[in-house]
Amino acid sequence: MAVAAELRASGAEVSFLGTRERIEAELVPAAGYELDYIKVRGIDRGNPLRAAGAAIEAVAAVRTARQALRRRRADVVLGGGGFVAGPVGLASVIGRIPFVLTEADSHLGLANRLLASRARRVCLAFPIAGRDSERYVVTGRPVPAAVLDADRTAARKRFGIEPDARCLLVMGGSQGALSINTAAIEALAEQPGRDFDVVHVAGRRDFDQLESRLAAAAYRDRYTLLAYEPDLGDCLATCDLVLGRSGGSIFELTATGRPAILVPYPHAAGGHQGTNAAWMATAGAAVVLPDEELSAERIAIEVSKVLADEDRLQKMSTASAALALPDAARRIADAVLEAALERGASERDRRSP
Repeated sequence: MAVAAELRASGAEVSFLGTRERIEAELVPAAGYELDYIKVRGIDRGNPLRAAGAAIEAVAAVRTARQALRRRRADVVLGGGGFVAGPVGLASVIGRIPFVLTEADSHLGLANRLLASRARRVCLAFPIAGRDSERYVVTGRPVPAAVLDADRTAARKRFGIEPDARCLLVMGGSQGALSINTAAIEALAEQPGRDFDVVHVAGRRDFDQLESRLAAAAYRDRYTLLAYEPDLGDCLATCDLVLGRSGGSIFELTATGRPAILVPYPHAAGGHQGTNAAWMATAGAAVVLPDEELSAERIAIEVSKVLADEDRLQKMSTASAALALPDAARRIADAVLEAALERGASERDRRSP
């Protein structure tokens, strides 16, 4: 979406391909973009029957994607690296439409591994060993403009947080993280001793359960529980420290210079959340708390230690900001426009006598 905004600002027409079951079905139309649908799902490698079904769907999705690309008269395709990108990338190859890939994690996902050799450019969030030819470029991961533009004073007013108060942001992935959600409620709302505000983005899946638990908690004052925030701009602007997973959202943390206590999801593909967390921790911007060590007690201890140490908090914040690549969306948009121009030039050459 951040890249789409940059492309639109450059005069390009932008539309999306996605599924009806995932978040793009809500966010893309709300942002004013047209969205074509394909039927595809991730491949469950632990279940051969489901994997076979997903593969059959993917083959059918290639045809649907080709139809959409022809109807849109697409000059170039940008792949986001998820399971939608596989069929759409193959449709691009068949239709001889140039495509650019983006990889948000510290390793190439399955779709990107299959398609990388045919892409005009592969835009990486992190340097990846062995992926250093001219085809690969490290751009960082785009973040929404709302994250970069959010105002701390306005955000704190929204959440009712005093200007000089400390604030912790708790968040998992887009669906939330049950282990973090429950441990945070126990540590920060059901036990005494907290002297800072909390903004907790729980995810819609766990929200009702957590809302009931918070309503009954003895120490629920200065605790804001949210189901979902589309861009996290206000949440990041208002906080001083983040407790959460270490997926692609770590780039929102670095873009805003936020230090973090990161709990990598242990079952993430290729262990990429552990690598992401190590990237921030090595720079001095994060503390890594393994999921198997997560508990209410550990959260209370680790959060209090960081928030109580002004010098440490400032050094972590500075280290986080030093990792930022705030122009990632523009750099990826430039790669997309360059691929489109290359296609136009090659077509003119073929038509020349």
